[in-house]
Amino acid sequence: MTLAARLGLAELRGATLAEVDAAAALQHRVDRKYLVPLDRARRLVARLADSHHVLDLGTGRRTTNYLSTYFDTPELGSWRAHVQQRRRRWKVRTRLYAEDGLCRVEVKTKDGRGATVKHALPVPAAEYGELNSRAAEFVDEVLDRAGVPVTAEALSAAVEIRYVRAALADLGHGSRVTLDGTLGCRRDDRTATLDPGHVLIETKGGARPALADRLLLGMGVRPVSLSKYVIGQALLTPDLPDNDVRRLARAHFTTEAHQPPRRAADRAPHPAQAPHPAQLPAPLPERTPAA
Repeated sequence: MTLAARLGLAELRGATLAEVDAAAALQHRVDRKYLVPLDRARRLVARLADSHHVLDLGTGRRTTNYLSTYFDTPELGSWRAHVQQRRRRWKVRTRLYAEDGLCRVEVKTKDGRGATVKHALPVPAAEYGELNSRAAEFVDEVLDRAGVPVTAEALSAAVEIRYVRAALADLGHGSRVTLDGTLGCRRDDRTATLDPGHVLIETKGGARPALADRLLLGMGVRPVSLSKYVIGQALLTPDLPDNDVRRLARAHFTTEAHQPPRRAADRAPHPAQAPHPAQLPAPLPERTPAA
């Protein structure tokens, strides 16, 4: 069963990407995050049906596979800034919307009041996972404007995060809710995957809690301080110091080490296995929780 079916998204009214962006683009916002069992997430969706629309990408598709590669310094300056809750926190990533072949370079920073500010630059899908010269200039400009003393030259790919996302929007009040399932993190030969019986919910709006926040609170769900990148790095880099995020994530994520693939010279040639140079990474398959 797909994430859309498990969440009951067919019951909501659909909205186009243009309608959602016009009402709730939210490049400057307050984010609240919740790790929620699937049954409560479905209850939340049902209770939001009167006030929220679900993003519909056409032909009835109401979820998207996201691939995000996060960049960091050799000292993991971005990761450490988040774990230590520094005022000048930042993230740099490339994000690919797999089904649509769309890609962006995104830089997220915090303003003086603690709100998230996101800047994005569209780039060709073939440049996913890279920071070319145009992207590097964009990253340098945004970080410099935010007072972050880091340049793109010092950054390299650190962790890749993949997940399936559904997005809801209150078109009247300009707030959004995203629900992420099938969440997996990868670094080198190690992976960490979220328990398929949970989803990560994020509310994105103003300083005051929105309807979704109030409903989750009524269900006994409290916000948690975490980010996908921080979780991935914490679980997949063994020598990092222990922290609250790692302890939380260990309760809901499974970490595995994989054997690296054999070298091409060691394998028997098989024409069907040769990838096209422009082939994009495949999204993670959706998993169904055990009964």
